[in-house]
Amino acid sequence: MTDIIIYDALRTPRGKRMGSLAPISPIRLAAAPLAALATRYDFTAAPVEDVIMGCAVPVGEQGADIAKAAVVAAGYPQEVPASQVNRFCGSGLDAVCSAAGQIGSGQLELAIGSGIEHMSRVEMGSDRGAWASDPRETLITHYAPQGIGADLIATLNGMSRIDVDTYAAQSQARAAIAISEGRFDKSIIPVSDNAGLIALTKDEHPRPNTTVDTLAKLKPAFAAPGQSGFDQRAILRYPSVEYINHVHTGGNSSGIVDGAAAVLLGSPDVGARIGAEKRARLRSWAHIGSEPTIMLTGPAAATRLALKRAGMTIADVDLFEINEAFSSVVLFAMQELAIDPERVNVNGGAIALGHPLGATGAMLIGTVLDELERQNKTIGLVTLCVAGGMASAAVIERI
Repeated sequence: MTDIIIYDALRTPRGKRMGSLAPISPIRLAAAPLAALATRYDFTAAPVEDVIMGCAVPVGEQGADIAKAAVVAAGYPQEVPASQVNRFCGSGLDAVCSAAGQIGSGQLELAIGSGIEHMSRVEMGSDRGAWASDPRETLITHYAPQGIGADLIATLNGMSRIDVDTYAAQSQARAAIAISEGRFDKSIIPVSDNAGLIALTKDEHPRPNTTVDTLAKLKPAFAAPGQSGFDQRAILRYPSVEYINHVHTGGNSSGIVDGAAAVLLGSPDVGARIGAEKRARLRSWAHIGSEPTIMLTGPAAATRLALKRAGMTIADVDLFEINEAFSSVVLFAMQELAIDPERVNVNGGAIALGHPLGATGAMLIGTVLDELERQNKTIGLVTLCVAGGMASAAVIERI
């Protein structure tokens, strides 16, 4: 396989639910980073040959292959094809890796892996998949919502409410520093409304004044669903657990936000033709399956597999981005992999910034690359837990 080069990675700001990005359609939001790439580079010298876009809830305004609609809205030539992929929370990273695979195998020279989730206008669960809604399927498979899995991870691993709140407060503090120092500015592109006026230029979800004390005032978010029967269903799968300690709240779980991202990938030679500098190599990636009731423990296994494919170990990685779906997910992954917390999510994560499901994986590629450049370091790893009992990971090497 040829080297897979990351030439650029752009994203919109994350807009809080029903916030500044709510009036903008999903198609136009998805088109924003695509259009920004076309402005930066000469795609007439080497055309984009495919656009792959992650979307976790591809229905309604996000349905019917939103990727192609976004490509048209971004002003790309009609000859540019596009497809939408869904691996739940891993969709954005899956899209990047799918584009990378075509480049590495020599089928494409230039492609974009991207992601979109407009959670203000297309709510989680709008697709009403049978696994989550058909009682027969949920009973047979011991299905439980993600929040139950997050609390089960905390229970099994002795994580207290203070533990998860402390991690969440740290995420907010780190994000506040990153924003104040402009660490995200290189990748963020402003989003305009239908009148052409700037709607949002920076992430809208962070709460920089968050402390462990303020988080302690929030009520557990998943106690009620647990009492409705999901706790007992999960305990049937994990009979060593007497009861589930519900420690996760809206404050130590990922934020519901709107956002889109795009990563420009190509062969080693194509950058010179479009006026793009090589920023990184995509060294390897991995997708794995894990136990579906607890659902969220996969990042450690995905990380190990991606590193094995890259011929690396944990010690080779300078910076990790472990998606903050819930505090316990990151705490468990750090524990399993024996990672120094000072190398993980150094600019905060989805608890502070928000988690636009289908876009997050593509966003994190840009986040870790920008930080590798800022710190003059080399190897970064991105990993996300994925609904249904999966996880994804990718390793990049800064050039």
